[in-house]
Amino acid sequence: MPPKETTKKGGKPSKAGKQANAAAKAALRGVNSHKVRKVRKSTSFHRPKTLELSRAPKYPRRSIPHQPRLDAGKILIHPLNTESAMKKIEENNTLVFIVDTKANKRQIAAALKKQYDVSCVKINTLIRPDGTKKAFARLTADVDALDIAATKLAIV
Repeated sequence: MPPKETTKKGGKPSKAGKQANAAAKAALRGVNSHKVRKVRKSTSFHRPKTLELSRAPKYPRRSIPHQPRLDAGKILIHPLNTESAMKKIEENNTLVFIVDTKANKRQIAAALKKQYDVSCVKINTLIRPDGTKKAFARLTADVDALDIAATKLAIV
C-alpha cells in the first residue's frame, strides 16, 4: 500500500499534513527552539555523580556476631625476663612483653591499663626474627616498673 500524501492534488496540505506541520512548529517552541550541542574542551571525562543508595540486605551475612578477636588477654602473651629486659626494668622504668603480632600500640597500652593498672608514657614495638612481636612499655614516673615486675608479674 503506498504512503499517504500530505498534500491534496491542488497543492494544498491535507488534514494530516496540517497536523504534522503544527506538531513540528510546537516542538520548536520554548526551550527546544535553540538546542545546541555542548562543546567539550576538557580532555578527561568525569563520570557524573549518581545516587548511591545504602544497602538493605534481606538477611544478615553472618549468622552470629563474632567475639572481639584481640581482647586484653590475647594481646599480652607473656612478660619477658631476659637479662636485657631486666636491665630495662631497672634503669629505664620499662616493662618488656611478648605481644600478639596483630596488636597495635594503642591496643597494647589499653591491655596494660586493664590487666596491670599501669599507664604508659610510650610504647616501642619490634618484630623479632622468630616472628613474634616484642613491646617495650615505658611507664609513667609515678609508677615503678621494678615494683610492678615483682608484685604483679612475679619475674624478679
